Amino acid sequence: MSFLGFFYMMDMTWWILTAVLAIPSLIAVARVKMMFARYSKVGVRSGLAGAEAAAAILHAAGVSGVTIEPHQGMLSDHYDPRTKALRLSPEVYAGRSVSSVAIAAHEAGHAIQDATGYAPLRLRSAMVPLTMIGSNIWWLPFALGAAVGATGLMKVGIFLFAAVVLFQLVTLPTEFNASSRARAVLASSGIVTTVEEERGVAKVLNAAAMTYVAAALAAVVQLLYLILRVSSSRD
Repeated sequence: MSFLGFFYMMDMTWWILTAVLAIPSLIAVARVKMMFARYSKVGVRSGLAGAEAAAAILHAAGVSGVTIEPHQGMLSDHYDPRTKALRLSPEVYAGRSVSSVAIAAHEAGHAIQDATGYAPLRLRSAMVPLTMIGSNIWWLPFALGAAVGATGLMKVGIFLFAAVVLFQLVTLPTEFNASSRARAVLASSGIVTTVEEERGVAKVLNAAAMTYVAAALAAVVQLLYLILRVSSSRD
């Protein structure tokens, strides 16, 4: 097979694989939105808004110095360890629903991880610069190497993409641990008081966790494909 033919097949196979792997991620995202919408209609008896629940959780954990800010964008909630800021979307920040307190508590869980030196969170934060570089340029050395038959360049691309995959894998325990902390604290602090509320929190957080699982699975499969392409180029 010519270099151009090889590169064409690699490109087509890659995009077909990427499209197929996107399906579980799209389903997971749709489920998150569905669960969030469903339990946004279920209020919590404690009457706390998401921002208030997050503040209560941080106080109970003895964590100080974390700001809780409104942040634009639906489900754009996140904790920034660099600025010690917990940023909540409008629906979560001011909402007094099961969905709002579940997401807010999850992000507060990340702040608690940061305060207690949770190793996976620290590793993930340290990997951000390399991951950003890798996710943007990994394909350049890989595609060039595939086009000219230079396996060394292809390996550079694989190394950069592997950093992205590792980031995805490290994210899994970080997210599951934050959700576990959130569910435990919500129940013990009295923010969530009924079986229905607890069930709703679990469904919202489990749905959110599956988005990370789908992303990690897709990244691992894509990495294996790249490795196989390098192996086949030697034959």
